[in-house]
Amino acid sequence: MASVIGVRFKNAGKLYYFDPGSFWPTAGDAVIVETVRGVEYGEVVTGVKEVSDELITPPLKKVIRIATAADAQHDQENRAKERDALTLCQKKVQEHKLQMKLVGCEYTFDNSKILFYFTSDKRVDFRALVKDLASAFHTRIELRQIGVRDEAKMMGGLGMCGRPVCCAQFLGDFQPVSIKMAKEQNLSLNPTKISGICGRLMCCLKYEEDHYEATRKRMPRVGKEVMTPDGAGTVVDLNILKETVRVRIPKGDSTEQKDYPLADVQRIVPARPPKKAQSGGETEPDEAESVEPDAESVAEYAGEEGLSPDEALAEIEEIAEEAEEEAEEEAEAEEQETKDETDE
Repeated sequence: MASVIGVRFKNAGKLYYFDPGSFWPTAGDAVIVETVRGVEYGEVVTGVKEVSDELITPPLKKVIRIATAADAQHDQENRAKERDALTLCQKKVQEHKLQMKLVGCEYTFDNSKILFYFTSDKRVDFRALVKDLASAFHTRIELRQIGVRDEAKMMGGLGMCGRPVCCAQFLGDFQPVSIKMAKEQNLSLNPTKISGICGRLMCCLKYEEDHYEATRKRMPRVGKEVMTPDGAGTVVDLNILKETVRVRIPKGDSTEQKDYPLADVQRIVPARPPKKAQSGGETEPDEAESVEPDAESVAEYAGEEGLSPDEALAEIEEIAEEAEEEAEEEAEAEEQETKDETDE
């Protein structure tokens, strides 16, 4: 365990840990710290706290000092110079006819380096550009190519929801997002409807994914037979948020569909083969004994559900345990009813 403070260098940026040393900054204070890029001006997001060594990237550097009013003024001057530097760099890019799009510019706090961020569809030879910029600014120049998600984070904008994009507002790190998440949430698979302004899948698809996965495990699968208060039927749809199951129930020569709360729906246990007789004798048919499903039954169930053999076996055992618990509860209820009638 080590005592650290969390510092950010820009809005919605990544959180970095530093050793507070003899200082005791609180959230909202500005500090001067040393990073791999040089001396930087940052804002304290989390006060002094202890974290495990696994969360710290060594070496843990110390805070140089608490920022003063002069430091804050110098940082504001750097922000103003960044706009002029970006304009000049854009002119140099056009002069060299390079296929690159400038996105942003950053001065280090001590003005020892200027970083220019750009996007491009291919590799760019910018050695001549760096020489021109170094002669114009008389300091170290670094050009860094970034992806489209980082571009959206730096530029900002409005998402399809009408609110500022999450990456520029509060997301410190990008989380992996897949098309499977859209399928799990029954969203349209039209790329234009599930993609952000960066052209990649929207980050918000990740927000509710854990809830969908946890709830779906407790619900029967579409196409499976279930028991409802109105009789047996087939699952045709699931509403994860409301936790309801839509079931198709036979009604004479036709069928009807009805929504039931998850608590009112019981999964029907798949039939399992009887246990083979041992050499020492035969197993009584009414003997209460756990029966293990054979490999063939597990493989058949796995094929129907699209599961691995281990997942199929675990699901079969889970369904069987639920059925046994329900049977025990029903037996206890019947026994209690019989006892009550006898007492009367």
